[in-house]
Amino acid sequence: MRIIGGSFRGRALAYVGKGDAGAHLRPTTDRVRESLFNVLAGGRYGDPITDMRCLDLFAGTGALGLEALSRGASYTTFVETGRKGQSLVRENIALCDCKAMSKLFARDATRLPTNPDAPYGLIFLDPPYGKSMGEAALKSALTGGWIAEDALILWEESAVIAPPLECELRETRKFGGTNISFLTT
Repeated sequence: MRIIGGSFRGRALAYVGKGDAGAHLRPTTDRVRESLFNVLAGGRYGDPITDMRCLDLFAGTGALGLEALSRGASYTTFVETGRKGQSLVRENIALCDCKAMSKLFARDATRLPTNPDAPYGLIFLDPPYGKSMGEAALKSALTGGWIAEDALILWEESAVIAPPLECELRETRKFGGTNISFLTT
């Protein structure tokens, strides 16, 4: 895995192989991340990255949030409950030398407390597939004030999702066995 574009372009990230099933790590592939960020750069959603505060729920390796930082996001908070994932996020933040622009929040994304900071405008939601954890995490983030008005939420899942009433499903794109749904608040 590596950073695809922006100021960190080409930096190799911590090696996890094909993932870690025991830790529910299933990294978003370079190809899917590249396609996803090409959609974001295409203007359909304005400029959802530059100077944006990002929230990476179920961060895993942190690749999505780091890619956003590389492309001009101002700050990313990574939310990860697993010890293996937390270790990978810390290592990848160090590899990209972006500690000042990021924070790791060691917490279950489905049980977020009230947000102590400003809300986030770009949200990456990549829960373990098929466990309905995305719905619970999104509800928790909305209730806790983590998500800004007019935020863009990118939800990666293997099947069709059921967005909450507070969100509008704009489109779903299929990348191999991965569906990425674009939602707005």
